[in-house]
Amino acid sequence: MDENDNLAKADSDERPTSVPITFERVLDILQHGDVDTEHGAIQWSSNYTFLVSVTKADTSIMAVYKPQRGERPLWDFPDGTLCQRERAAFITSQALGWQIVPPTVLRTGPRGLGSMQFFIDHDPDYHYFHFDESLIPQLKRMALFDIIVNNADRKGGHCLVDAQNHLWGIDHGITFHAQHKLRTVIWNFVNQPIADDLLADVQNLRQKLENPTDNYLCEMEKLISKAELRSLIRRIDTILTEKTYPAPGPG
Repeated sequence: MDENDNLAKADSDERPTSVPITFERVLDILQHGDVDTEHGAIQWSSNYTFLVSVTKADTSIMAVYKPQRGERPLWDFPDGTLCQRERAAFITSQALGWQIVPPTVLRTGPRGLGSMQFFIDHDPDYHYFHFDESLIPQLKRMALFDIIVNNADRKGGHCLVDAQNHLWGIDHGITFHAQHKLRTVIWNFVNQPIADDLLADVQNLRQKLENPTDNYLCEMEKLISKAELRSLIRRIDTILTEKTYPAPGPG
């Protein structure tokens, strides 16, 4: 999926229109639009999470807003950093060229600073445990992404498929820990070789992390700690050396 591809249909007066909206346009609305309607809290979320409408000019989109002050304290993650990790996961997905994470920005909303992520219209009953073989290539990519970002919370319901059969991953607030934290349902590919095209994308990400002027590295330095950044580089180096999907660790 290219950034200029149609990501979804715009909403106007809370009703879908026939106007296509691009990836780039979604990011612009999320970052600079007015959060004009709060549709309520998402009840199954561990942290305070709100479904909102964000509008710029005559275009309105649905988004998932996670305010920093609504984050539940965790013993192993620094307080107030989950929204930053949501953004870090998004820009890592983009730097890889994979577009696994929906457009996500870090901005001030009605409840303060938080992450604002484009809402993927999907069937909530169709998730990881119901997927067929047609999604295996995308699942392999997502499994590798979770290794890279050290995802501690890849549940089946965090894997969404849109109307174009594109696989999206959501809920990346507990990622990028400096210690091994990988917890995922996607263990289908243990010890299988990683595809060459995916390894090439990972190698490109590694090069970005070596360039002190690269936009990706510059933003990551603001979102995660130095220790977490060093661990990210080590995970990438391991992937490029081993070239296979790892087996689950102890615990």
